[in-house]
Amino acid sequence: MSEGTIRVVLADDQPLVRAGLRVLMADTAGIEVVGEAGTGAEAVALAGEVRPDVVVMDIRMPGMDGIEATRAIKARKDTAGVRVLVLTTFDDDAHVYGALRAGASGFLVKDMALDDILGAVRVVAAGDGLIAPSVTRRLIEEFAARPEPAPAPGPPPVNGVTDREREVLTLVGRGLTNAEIAAELYITVATVKAHVARLFTKLGARDRVHLVITAYESGLVAPPR
Repeated sequence: MSEGTIRVVLADDQPLVRAGLRVLMADTAGIEVVGEAGTGAEAVALAGEVRPDVVVMDIRMPGMDGIEATRAIKARKDTAGVRVLVLTTFDDDAHVYGALRAGASGFLVKDMALDDILGAVRVVAAGDGLIAPSVTRRLIEEFAARPEPAPAPGPPPVNGVTDREREVLTLVGRGLTNAEIAAELYITVATVKAHVARLFTKLGARDRVHLVITAYESGLVAPPR
């Protein structure tokens, strides 16, 4: 294995899905599949054994599902740094929020283009969250359907941030890219990146996905009704 290679574990109960992903990644420089798991429990054990950079995790697996497996991987001290990229289908939307809350750094849709799948693995391995505006809208819709009370009236409970950082967080929550936020606020992209970096630190966020969730849960972004 060469320096800088992204080490990946594939977790899916369908051997054909794993085989397809393995072939795709085997032909790609800089990505190496170091293990496969057919259940969530196997994925957790394998993550502890081989310490991959990324686990591509299916949601629907027998026994321990992908959400519980993600939570278990992120909860363990020896695997807390492993990034989880959830593999889902369009009818899994009800589980996407749970997967992100469990610690996933983003998700793949099973019918994505091959180049997009490889790009997603690289993005997550680099420490970024993968959440496109279209994905964000679906996440909002699912969040809105959850049987939870609406946030109480008053200022959103996001403490220790400046007014500008709050504006940036709101726009991140709406799914805007850094370039779009810069245009919206009439500032440079570099300034947006600096604000996002400070938000990571101040809010203890793992990545951009976590910032999106924080924006919804704090009431900065109102789900559509």
